[in-house]
Amino acid sequence: MQVQVSTKHKMVAVPFADNVFNLFPAARRIEFAGAPHLLLPHQPTETFLLRRLGFEVPAPILTHYDWCGGKPFNSQKSTAALLTLEQRAYVLNGMGTGKTKSALWAFDYLRSNNVCGKMIVSAPLSTLTFTWAREIFNTLPHRKCAVLHGTKKQRLAKLADPDVDIFIINHDGHTVILDELLARTDINVICIDELAVFRNGGSNRTKSMLKLTSRSDVWVWGMTGSPIPTSPTDAWAQARLVTPTRVPNYFGRYRDELMTKATAFKWVPKADAVERAYNTLQPAVRFTLDDVVELPDAVERFVDVEMGAKQQRIYKALVDQCYAAVSSHEITAANAGAVMQKLLQVSTGWVYDRDRKVVALDNNKRIEALVDAINATDRKVLVFVPFKHALAGISEALKAEGIDHATVDGDTAASDRAQIFNIFQNTTKYRVLAAHPQCLAHGITLTAAATIIWFAPVTSLEIYDQANHRIRRVGQKFKQLFLHLQSTPVEKKIYRMLQTKQLVQNKLLRLFEEHTDITAEAA
Repeated sequence: MQVQVSTKHKMVAVPFADNVFNLFPAARRIEFAGAPHLLLPHQPTETFLLRRLGFEVPAPILTHYDWCGGKPFNSQKSTAALLTLEQRAYVLNGMGTGKTKSALWAFDYLRSNNVCGKMIVSAPLSTLTFTWAREIFNTLPHRKCAVLHGTKKQRLAKLADPDVDIFIINHDGHTVILDELLARTDINVICIDELAVFRNGGSNRTKSMLKLTSRSDVWVWGMTGSPIPTSPTDAWAQARLVTPTRVPNYFGRYRDELMTKATAFKWVPKADAVERAYNTLQPAVRFTLDDVVELPDAVERFVDVEMGAKQQRIYKALVDQCYAAVSSHEITAANAGAVMQKLLQVSTGWVYDRDRKVVALDNNKRIEALVDAINATDRKVLVFVPFKHALAGISEALKAEGIDHATVDGDTAASDRAQIFNIFQNTTKYRVLAAHPQCLAHGITLTAAATIIWFAPVTSLEIYDQANHRIRRVGQKFKQLFLHLQSTPVEKKIYRMLQTKQLVQNKLLRLFEEHTDITAEAA
Protein backbone atom coordinates (compact mmCIF):
# COMPACT_ATOMS: atom_id res chain seq x y z
CA MET A 1 0.00 0.00 0.00
CA GLN A 2 1.31 3.42 -0.99
CA VAL A 3 2.13 6.17 1.50
CA GLN A 4 3.06 9.84 1.28
CA VAL A 5 6.31 11.11 2.78
CA SER A 6 7.04 14.68 3.81
CA THR A 7 10.79 15.17 3.62
CA LYS A 8 10.57 18.63 5.14
CA HIS A 9 8.60 17.56 8.23
CA LYS A 10 9.95 14.00 8.44
CA MET A 11 6.43 12.59 8.57
CA VAL A 12 4.60 9.85 6.69
CA ALA A 13 0.88 9.73 5.90
CA VAL A 14 -0.68 6.28 5.57
CA PRO A 15 -4.27 5.43 4.57
CA PHE A 16 -6.44 5.04 7.65
CA ALA A 17 -6.80 1.46 8.85
CA ASP A 18 -7.94 0.07 12.20
CA ASN A 19 -4.81 -2.06 12.62
CA VAL A 20 -2.59 1.00 12.12
CA PHE A 21 -4.66 3.11 14.52
CA ASN A 22 -4.56 0.35 17.13
CA LEU A 23 -0.78 0.19 16.77
CA PHE A 24 -0.34 3.96 16.87
CA PRO A 25 -3.26 5.36 18.91
CA ALA A 26 -1.52 8.73 19.26
CA ALA A 27 -1.34 9.21 15.48
CA ARG A 28 -3.03 12.30 14.13
CA ARG A 29 -5.92 11.78 11.73
CA ILE A 30 -5.89 13.99 8.61
CA GLU A 31 -7.62 14.25 5.25
CA PHE A 32 -5.39 13.70 2.26
CA ALA A 33 -6.52 13.50 -1.38
CA GLY A 34 -10.10 13.22 -0.17
CA ALA A 35 -9.44 10.18 2.04
CA PRO A 36 -8.66 9.73 5.75
CA HIS A 37 -5.00 9.18 6.62
CA LEU A 38 -2.92 8.79 9.75
CA LEU A 39 0.12 11.02 10.20
CA LEU A 40 3.16 9.36 11.79
CA PRO A 41 6.83 10.22 12.32
CA HIS A 42 8.97 8.87 9.50
CA GLN A 43 11.40 7.12 11.85
CA PRO A 44 12.97 3.62 11.87
CA THR A 45 10.59 2.10 14.43
CA GLU A 46 7.44 3.36 12.73
CA THR A 47 8.77 2.39 9.30
CA PHE A 48 9.64 -1.11 10.48
CA LEU A 49 6.15 -1.70 11.89
CA LEU A 50 4.35 -0.19 8.90
CA ARG A 51 6.31 -2.41 6.54
CA ARG A 52 5.20 -5.42 8.56
CA LEU A 53 1.62 -4.30 7.93
CA GLY A 54 2.22 -4.18 4.18
CA PHE A 55 2.83 -0.46 3.65
CA GLU A 56 5.56 0.54 1.17
CA VAL A 57 7.45 2.98 3.36
CA PRO A 58 10.93 4.04 2.20
CA ALA A 59 13.80 3.83 4.67
CA PRO A 60 14.00 7.17 6.54
CA ILE A 61 17.77 7.39 6.14
CA LEU A 62 17.28 7.70 2.38
CA THR A 63 15.27 10.91 2.70
CA HIS A 64 16.28 12.47 6.04
CA TYR A 65 20.05 12.02 6.25
CA ASP A 66 22.87 14.08 4.76
CA TRP A 67 25.47 11.26 4.82
CA CYS A 68 27.81 13.62 6.71
CA GLY A 69 28.63 15.36 3.47
CA GLY A 70 29.70 12.13 1.76
CA LYS A 71 28.57 10.73 -1.56
CA PRO A 72 27.49 7.12 -0.98
CA PHE A 73 27.16 4.55 -3.73
CA ASN A 74 23.66 3.22 -4.33
CA SER A 75 24.83 -0.08 -2.82
CA GLN A 76 25.94 1.76 0.31
CA LYS A 77 22.56 3.48 0.59
CA SER A 78 20.77 0.14 0.32
CA THR A 79 23.10 -1.38 2.92
CA ALA A 80 22.63 1.48 5.37
CA ALA A 81 18.86 1.36 4.82
CA LEU A 82 18.75 -2.31 5.81
CA LEU A 83 20.85 -1.75 8.92
CA THR A 84 18.67 1.09 10.14
CA LEU A 85 15.47 -0.95 9.80
CA GLU A 86 16.57 -4.40 10.94
CA GLN A 87 17.87 -4.77 14.47
CA ARG A 88 19.72 -7.91 13.44
CA ALA A 89 21.04 -8.20 9.90
CA TYR A 90 23.89 -9.35 7.67
CA VAL A 91 26.07 -7.39 5.28
CA LEU A 92 27.46 -9.94 2.84
CA ASN A 93 28.99 -7.38 0.49
CA GLY A 94 32.35 -8.13 -1.07
CA MET A 95 35.60 -6.28 -0.49
CA GLY A 96 35.77 -2.85 -2.08
CA THR A 97 32.03 -2.16 -1.91
CA GLY A 98 32.32 0.25 1.03
CA LYS A 99 30.54 -1.73 3.73
CA THR A 100 32.55 -0.06 6.53
CA LYS A 101 31.18 3.36 5.60
CA SER A 102 27.69 1.90 5.25
CA ALA A 103 27.76 0.63 8.83
CA LEU A 104 29.12 3.93 10.13
CA TRP A 105 26.46 5.97 8.37
CA ALA A 106 23.74 3.62 9.63
CA PHE A 107 24.98 3.94 13.21
CA ASP A 108 25.30 7.72 12.97
CA TYR A 109 21.73 8.03 11.70
CA LEU A 110 20.33 5.83 14.47
CA ARG A 111 22.40 7.55 17.14
CA SER A 112 21.39 11.01 15.91
CA ASN A 113 17.74 10.03 16.17
CA ASN A 114 18.10 8.50 19.66
CA VAL A 115 17.24 5.05 18.37
CA CYS A 116 20.40 3.41 19.71
CA GLY A 117 23.20 3.96 22.19
CA LYS A 118 26.90 3.49 21.58
CA MET A 119 28.50 0.96 19.23
CA ILE A 120 31.28 -1.58 19.60
CA VAL A 121 33.01 -2.94 16.51
CA SER A 122 34.65 -6.36 16.68
CA ALA A 123 37.22 -6.53 13.89
CA PRO A 124 40.48 -8.20 12.83
CA LEU A 125 43.47 -6.94 14.76
CA SER A 126 45.10 -5.60 11.61
CA THR A 127 42.13 -3.31 10.86
CA LEU A 128 41.49 -1.69 14.26
CA THR A 129 43.45 1.48 13.64
CA PHE A 130 44.32 1.52 9.96
CA THR A 131 40.81 0.71 8.74
CA TRP A 132 38.16 1.35 11.37
CA ALA A 133 39.61 4.21 13.41
CA ARG A 134 40.80 5.99 10.27
CA GLU A 135 37.45 5.50 8.51
CA ILE A 136 35.57 6.83 11.53
CA PHE A 137 37.78 9.91 11.57
CA ASN A 138 37.24 10.50 7.84
CA THR A 139 33.52 9.64 7.70
CA LEU A 140 32.19 10.68 11.12
CA PRO A 141 34.60 13.34 12.42
CA HIS A 142 32.03 14.38 15.03
CA ARG A 143 32.05 10.90 16.61
CA LYS A 144 34.83 9.95 19.01
CA CYS A 145 36.23 6.43 18.82
CA ALA A 146 38.58 4.39 21.00
CA VAL A 147 40.60 1.30 20.11
CA LEU A 148 40.36 -1.16 23.01
CA HIS A 149 43.74 -2.83 22.68
CA GLY A 150 46.61 -3.51 25.06
CA THR A 151 46.48 -4.71 28.65
CA LYS A 152 43.18 -5.20 30.44
CA LYS A 153 43.85 -2.06 32.46
CA GLN A 154 44.48 -0.04 29.29
CA ARG A 155 41.32 -1.38 27.65
CA LEU A 156 39.16 -0.58 30.68
CA ALA A 157 40.57 2.93 30.91
CA LYS A 158 39.47 3.63 27.33
CA LEU A 159 36.15 1.88 27.88
CA ALA A 160 35.43 4.26 30.76
CA ASP A 161 35.68 7.38 28.58
CA PRO A 162 32.15 8.85 28.58
CA ASP A 163 32.75 10.82 25.38
CA VAL A 164 33.42 7.82 23.15
CA ASP A 165 30.64 6.89 20.70
CA ILE A 166 32.34 3.93 18.99
CA PHE A 167 34.61 1.35 20.60
CA ILE A 168 36.80 -0.87 18.40
CA ILE A 169 38.14 -4.18 19.66
CA ASN A 170 39.84 -7.21 18.11
CA HIS A 171 37.98 -10.49 17.67
CA ASP A 172 39.42 -12.06 20.81
CA GLY A 173 39.64 -8.85 22.82
CA HIS A 174 36.09 -8.99 24.15
CA THR A 175 36.95 -12.14 26.09
CA VAL A 176 39.41 -10.11 28.19
CA ILE A 177 36.83 -7.55 29.36
CA LEU A 178 33.63 -9.55 28.87
CA ASP A 179 32.09 -8.83 32.28
CA GLU A 180 32.67 -5.11 31.89
CA LEU A 181 31.14 -5.12 28.40
CA LEU A 182 28.10 -7.05 29.62
CA ALA A 183 27.58 -4.38 32.27
CA ARG A 184 27.58 -1.57 29.68
CA THR A 185 23.94 -1.53 28.61
CA ASP A 186 24.54 1.83 26.91
CA ILE A 187 26.60 0.00 24.28
CA ASN A 188 23.77 -1.63 22.37
CA VAL A 189 25.04 -1.80 18.78
CA ILE A 190 27.42 -4.67 18.02
CA CYS A 191 29.03 -4.63 14.59
CA ILE A 192 31.01 -7.79 13.85
CA ASP A 193 33.42 -7.29 10.97
CA GLU A 194 34.58 -10.49 9.22
CA LEU A 195 31.81 -12.44 10.92
CA ALA A 196 33.01 -15.74 9.44
CA VAL A 197 35.87 -15.95 11.96
CA PHE A 198 33.14 -16.91 14.44
CA ARG A 199 32.05 -19.92 12.39
CA ASN A 200 33.38 -22.34 15.04
CA GLY A 201 30.57 -22.51 17.56
CA GLY A 202 32.77 -24.27 20.11
CA SER A 203 35.54 -21.65 20.30
CA ASN A 204 35.92 -19.36 23.30
CA ARG A 205 35.66 -16.26 21.14
CA THR A 206 32.29 -17.41 19.75
CA LYS A 207 30.92 -18.42 23.15
CA SER A 208 31.92 -15.08 24.64
CA MET A 209 30.47 -13.12 21.74
CA LEU A 210 27.23 -15.07 22.10
CA LYS A 211 26.87 -13.67 25.62
CA LEU A 212 27.11 -10.16 24.23
CA THR A 213 24.73 -10.65 21.30
CA SER A 214 22.11 -12.61 23.26
CA ARG A 215 20.77 -9.46 24.92
CA SER A 216 17.33 -8.73 23.50
CA ASP A 217 17.87 -4.98 23.29
CA VAL A 218 21.03 -4.98 21.15
CA TRP A 219 21.43 -4.30 17.46
CA VAL A 220 23.70 -6.90 15.86
CA TRP A 221 25.21 -6.48 12.42
CA GLY A 222 27.35 -9.26 10.95
CA MET A 223 29.60 -8.34 8.03
CA THR A 224 31.50 -10.75 5.81
CA GLY A 225 32.05 -11.13 2.09
CA SER A 226 32.59 -14.88 2.42
CA PRO A 227 30.16 -16.33 4.99
CA ILE A 228 30.71 -20.03 4.21
CA PRO A 229 34.43 -20.32 3.36
CA THR A 230 34.82 -24.01 4.23
CA SER A 231 31.33 -25.55 4.38
CA PRO A 232 27.65 -24.56 4.21
CA THR A 233 27.43 -25.41 7.90
CA ASP A 234 29.73 -22.45 8.62
CA ALA A 235 26.52 -20.42 8.68
CA TRP A 236 25.24 -22.04 11.88
CA ALA A 237 27.50 -20.39 14.48
CA GLN A 238 27.27 -17.03 12.70
CA ALA A 239 23.48 -17.20 12.76
CA ARG A 240 23.59 -18.12 16.45
CA LEU A 241 25.24 -14.74 17.04
CA VAL A 242 23.13 -12.57 14.75
CA THR A 243 19.75 -14.25 14.17
CA PRO A 244 19.54 -17.22 16.59
CA THR A 245 15.86 -17.88 15.91
CA ARG A 246 16.69 -18.90 12.34
CA VAL A 247 18.78 -21.95 13.26
CA PRO A 248 18.42 -24.93 15.63
CA ASN A 249 20.08 -24.65 19.04
CA TYR A 250 22.36 -27.57 18.26
CA PHE A 251 24.87 -27.85 15.43
CA GLY A 252 24.08 -31.51 14.75
CA ARG A 253 20.51 -30.74 13.74
CA TYR A 254 21.62 -27.98 11.38
CA ARG A 255 24.29 -30.24 9.86
CA ASP A 256 21.67 -32.94 9.24
CA GLU A 257 19.51 -30.42 7.38
CA LEU A 258 22.30 -29.36 4.99
CA MET A 259 24.68 -32.32 4.78
CA THR A 260 24.68 -36.03 4.00
CA LYS A 261 26.89 -38.45 5.88
CA ALA A 262 29.12 -40.15 3.30
CA THR A 263 31.40 -42.08 5.65
CA ALA A 264 31.95 -42.34 9.37
CA PHE A 265 33.98 -39.11 9.33
CA LYS A 266 32.92 -37.37 6.13
CA TRP A 267 29.88 -35.21 5.43
CA VAL A 268 29.05 -33.82 1.97
CA PRO A 269 26.69 -30.95 1.15
CA LYS A 270 23.21 -31.67 -0.16
CA ALA A 271 22.32 -30.21 -3.55
CA ASP A 272 20.63 -27.15 -2.06
CA ALA A 273 22.98 -26.74 0.93
CA VAL A 274 24.58 -23.47 -0.16
CA GLU A 275 21.22 -21.89 -0.97
CA ARG A 276 19.82 -22.99 2.38
CA ALA A 277 22.87 -21.62 4.17
CA TYR A 278 22.35 -18.21 2.59
CA ASN A 279 18.65 -18.38 3.45
CA THR A 280 19.75 -18.87 7.05
CA LEU A 281 21.69 -15.61 6.97
CA GLN A 282 18.71 -13.31 6.58
CA PRO A 283 17.78 -10.48 6.49
CA ALA A 284 20.81 -9.60 4.42
CA VAL A 285 22.18 -7.39 1.71
CA ARG A 286 24.73 -8.74 -0.75
CA PHE A 287 26.56 -6.63 -3.31
CA THR A 288 29.70 -7.57 -5.20
CA LEU A 289 32.24 -5.20 -6.68
CA ASP A 290 30.50 -5.69 -10.04
CA ASP A 291 27.27 -4.29 -8.59
CA VAL A 292 28.86 -0.96 -7.70
CA VAL A 293 28.27 0.83 -10.99
CA GLU A 294 29.92 4.00 -9.69
CA LEU A 295 33.31 2.27 -9.63
CA PRO A 296 35.60 1.71 -12.65
CA ASP A 297 36.33 -1.77 -13.98
CA ALA A 298 39.63 -1.88 -12.08
CA VAL A 299 39.83 -0.66 -8.49
CA GLU A 300 43.10 -0.09 -6.63
CA ARG A 301 43.31 0.01 -2.84
CA PHE A 302 46.20 0.42 -0.44
CA VAL A 303 45.92 -1.33 2.91
CA ASP A 304 48.03 0.01 5.76
CA VAL A 305 49.26 -2.71 8.10
CA GLU A 306 51.10 -2.15 11.36
CA MET A 307 54.51 -3.76 11.73
CA GLY A 308 55.46 -5.80 14.76
CA ALA A 309 57.74 -4.21 17.37
CA LYS A 310 60.74 -6.27 16.24
CA GLN A 311 60.12 -5.39 12.60
CA GLN A 312 60.02 -1.70 13.47
CA ARG A 313 63.31 -1.81 15.39
CA ILE A 314 65.16 -3.67 12.63
CA TYR A 315 63.69 -1.49 9.89
CA LYS A 316 64.67 1.76 11.59
CA ALA A 317 68.19 0.54 12.35
CA LEU A 318 68.63 -0.53 8.73
CA VAL A 319 67.40 2.81 7.39
CA ASP A 320 69.78 4.67 9.68
CA GLN A 321 72.67 2.57 8.40
CA CYS A 322 71.60 3.15 4.80
CA TYR A 323 71.40 6.90 5.30
CA ALA A 324 74.90 6.96 6.72
CA ALA A 325 76.19 4.81 3.85
CA VAL A 326 74.59 7.10 1.26
CA SER A 327 76.10 10.17 2.93
CA SER A 328 79.56 8.58 2.79
CA HIS A 329 78.97 7.35 -0.79
CA GLU A 330 79.26 3.70 0.25
CA ILE A 331 75.85 3.13 -1.35
CA THR A 332 75.77 4.11 -5.01
CA ALA A 333 73.37 3.55 -7.88
CA ALA A 334 75.12 0.25 -8.51
CA ASN A 335 74.26 -1.32 -5.17
CA ALA A 336 71.25 0.67 -4.01
CA GLY A 337 68.89 -1.98 -5.39
CA ALA A 338 70.26 -4.66 -3.09
CA VAL A 339 69.84 -2.42 -0.06
CA MET A 340 66.29 -1.63 -1.08
CA GLN A 341 65.50 -5.33 -1.30
CA LYS A 342 66.72 -5.76 2.30
CA LEU A 343 64.34 -3.04 3.47
CA LEU A 344 61.48 -4.70 1.67
CA GLN A 345 62.36 -8.07 3.18
CA VAL A 346 62.06 -6.59 6.66
CA SER A 347 58.72 -5.09 5.66
CA THR A 348 57.35 -8.48 4.64
CA GLY A 349 58.51 -10.15 7.85
CA TRP A 350 61.11 -12.67 6.64
CA VAL A 351 64.83 -11.94 6.31
CA TYR A 352 68.04 -13.86 5.71
CA ASP A 353 70.72 -13.86 8.39
CA ARG A 354 74.46 -13.98 7.69
CA ASP A 355 74.31 -17.74 7.21
CA ARG A 356 71.50 -17.40 4.63
CA LYS A 357 69.02 -18.88 7.07
CA VAL A 358 65.49 -17.45 7.06
CA VAL A 359 64.51 -15.53 10.18
CA ALA A 360 60.78 -14.92 10.70
CA LEU A 361 59.88 -11.58 12.26
CA ASP A 362 56.68 -10.57 14.07
CA ASN A 363 54.55 -9.92 10.96
CA ASN A 364 51.30 -11.41 12.35
CA LYS A 365 49.20 -8.40 11.41
CA ARG A 366 50.36 -8.50 7.81
CA ILE A 367 49.47 -12.18 7.55
CA GLU A 368 46.10 -11.49 9.16
CA ALA A 369 45.43 -8.70 6.66
CA LEU A 370 46.25 -11.09 3.82
CA VAL A 371 43.93 -13.82 5.11
CA ASP A 372 41.15 -11.31 5.74
CA ALA A 373 41.44 -10.01 2.18
CA ILE A 374 41.31 -13.53 0.76
CA ASN A 375 38.28 -14.43 2.86
CA ALA A 376 36.49 -11.24 1.81
CA THR A 377 35.96 -12.55 -1.72
CA ASP A 378 34.28 -15.69 -2.94
CA ARG A 379 36.37 -15.76 -6.13
CA LYS A 380 39.93 -16.88 -6.73
CA VAL A 381 42.85 -14.68 -5.71
CA LEU A 382 46.40 -14.06 -6.95
CA VAL A 383 48.94 -13.15 -4.27
CA PHE A 384 52.21 -11.67 -5.47
CA VAL A 385 55.25 -12.03 -3.21
CA PRO A 386 58.62 -10.67 -4.42
CA PHE A 387 60.78 -12.97 -2.23
CA LYS A 388 61.03 -16.74 -2.32
CA HIS A 389 61.57 -17.14 1.42
CA ALA A 390 58.56 -14.92 2.16
CA LEU A 391 56.51 -16.99 -0.29
CA ALA A 392 57.32 -20.11 1.72
CA GLY A 393 56.24 -18.42 4.94
CA ILE A 394 52.98 -17.27 3.38
CA SER A 395 52.29 -20.79 2.12
CA GLU A 396 52.63 -22.10 5.68
CA ALA A 397 50.25 -19.43 6.94
CA LEU A 398 47.64 -20.25 4.26
CA LYS A 399 47.98 -23.94 5.04
CA ALA A 400 47.33 -23.23 8.73
CA GLU A 401 44.15 -21.38 7.73
CA GLY A 402 42.95 -24.27 5.59
CA ILE A 403 43.08 -22.20 2.41
CA ASP A 404 43.53 -24.36 -0.70
CA HIS A 405 46.44 -22.84 -2.59
CA ALA A 406 49.44 -23.41 -4.83
CA THR A 407 52.78 -21.61 -4.97
CA VAL A 408 55.03 -20.83 -7.89
CA ASP A 409 58.56 -19.41 -7.75
CA GLY A 410 61.75 -19.54 -9.79
CA ASP A 411 62.47 -23.10 -8.67
CA THR A 412 59.13 -24.45 -9.89
CA ALA A 413 59.69 -26.57 -13.00
CA ALA A 414 58.10 -25.31 -16.21
CA SER A 415 55.89 -28.38 -16.53
CA ASP A 416 54.69 -28.01 -12.95
CA ARG A 417 53.96 -24.32 -13.50
CA ALA A 418 51.87 -25.08 -16.57
CA GLN A 419 49.88 -27.68 -14.66
CA ILE A 420 49.26 -25.32 -11.72
CA PHE A 421 48.18 -22.50 -14.02
CA ASN A 422 45.81 -24.80 -15.90
CA ILE A 423 44.23 -26.16 -12.71
CA PHE A 424 43.86 -22.68 -11.23
CA GLN A 425 42.31 -21.23 -14.38
CA ASN A 426 40.06 -24.10 -15.43
CA THR A 427 38.99 -25.99 -12.29
CA THR A 428 37.61 -25.22 -8.85
CA LYS A 429 40.84 -26.32 -7.19
CA TYR A 430 43.21 -23.76 -5.67
CA ARG A 431 41.42 -20.79 -4.26
CA VAL A 432 44.71 -18.89 -4.09
CA LEU A 433 47.77 -18.84 -6.30
CA ALA A 434 50.73 -17.30 -4.45
CA ALA A 435 53.62 -16.56 -6.76
CA HIS A 436 56.72 -14.54 -7.37
CA PRO A 437 55.46 -11.92 -9.84
CA GLN A 438 58.32 -12.48 -12.25
CA CYS A 439 57.06 -16.02 -12.83
CA LEU A 440 53.72 -14.70 -14.10
CA ALA A 441 54.86 -11.59 -15.84
CA HIS A 442 54.12 -12.46 -19.45
CA GLY A 443 51.55 -14.24 -21.58
CA ILE A 444 49.59 -16.11 -18.92
CA THR A 445 45.82 -15.75 -18.61
CA LEU A 446 44.48 -16.18 -15.06
CA THR A 447 41.08 -14.52 -15.32
CA ALA A 448 39.61 -17.11 -12.95
CA ALA A 449 40.83 -14.60 -10.36
CA ALA A 450 39.44 -11.08 -10.09
CA THR A 451 41.59 -9.97 -7.15
CA ILE A 452 45.35 -9.45 -6.94
CA ILE A 453 47.00 -8.88 -3.57
CA TRP A 454 50.50 -7.45 -3.54
CA PHE A 455 52.03 -8.69 -0.29
CA ALA A 456 54.89 -6.27 -0.94
CA PRO A 457 55.93 -4.16 -3.92
CA VAL A 458 58.41 -5.01 -6.65
CA THR A 459 60.83 -2.37 -7.85
CA SER A 460 60.40 -3.19 -11.54
CA LEU A 461 57.68 -1.23 -13.31
CA GLU A 462 57.60 -3.76 -16.15
CA ILE A 463 57.08 -6.75 -13.82
CA TYR A 464 54.45 -4.88 -11.80
CA ASP A 465 52.49 -3.85 -14.86
CA GLN A 466 52.71 -7.23 -16.59
CA ALA A 467 51.77 -9.15 -13.42
CA ASN A 468 48.61 -7.06 -13.00
CA HIS A 469 47.63 -7.90 -16.55
CA ARG A 470 47.29 -11.60 -15.69
CA ILE A 471 43.68 -10.83 -14.68
CA ARG A 472 43.15 -7.62 -16.66
CA ARG A 473 42.79 -9.17 -20.09
CA VAL A 474 40.31 -10.58 -22.60
CA GLY A 475 38.05 -13.12 -20.93
CA GLN A 476 37.73 -11.26 -17.63
CA LYS A 477 34.03 -11.08 -16.74
CA PHE A 478 34.27 -9.21 -13.44
CA LYS A 479 35.60 -5.98 -12.01
CA GLN A 480 39.14 -6.35 -10.76
CA LEU A 481 40.46 -5.39 -7.35
CA PHE A 482 44.17 -4.69 -6.82
CA LEU A 483 45.14 -4.59 -3.14
CA HIS A 484 48.55 -3.36 -1.98
CA LEU A 485 49.66 -4.20 1.56
CA GLN A 486 52.03 -1.60 2.97
CA SER A 487 53.66 -0.91 6.33
CA THR A 488 56.63 1.35 5.64
CA PRO A 489 57.27 4.70 3.99
CA VAL A 490 59.56 2.99 1.47
CA GLU A 491 56.78 0.65 0.36
CA LYS A 492 54.37 3.55 -0.03
CA LYS A 493 56.87 5.51 -2.10
CA ILE A 494 57.54 2.53 -4.36
CA TYR A 495 53.83 1.91 -4.89
CA ARG A 496 53.32 5.58 -5.66
CA MET A 497 56.10 5.50 -8.25
CA LEU A 498 54.65 2.36 -9.82
CA GLN A 499 51.24 4.00 -9.99
CA THR A 500 52.65 7.02 -11.78
CA LYS A 501 54.71 4.82 -14.13
CA GLN A 502 58.08 5.97 -12.78
CA LEU A 503 61.17 3.80 -13.06
CA VAL A 504 61.77 2.95 -9.43
CA GLN A 505 65.35 1.81 -9.81
CA ASN A 506 66.31 5.31 -10.94
CA LYS A 507 64.87 6.78 -7.77
CA LEU A 508 66.39 4.50 -5.14
CA LEU A 509 69.12 6.84 -4.01
CA ARG A 510 66.65 9.67 -3.70
CA LEU A 511 64.58 7.51 -1.34
CA PHE A 512 67.55 7.01 0.95
CA GLU A 513 68.32 10.70 0.87
CA GLU A 514 64.81 11.40 2.15
CA HIS A 515 65.87 10.00 5.49
CA THR A 516 63.31 11.91 7.56
CA ASP A 517 60.38 10.69 5.46
CA ILE A 518 61.60 7.10 5.43
CA THR A 519 61.99 6.84 9.20
CA ALA A 520 59.06 8.98 10.34
CA GLU A 521 56.49 6.21 10.38
CA ALA A 522 58.90 3.58 11.64
CA ALA A 523 60.10 5.55 14.64
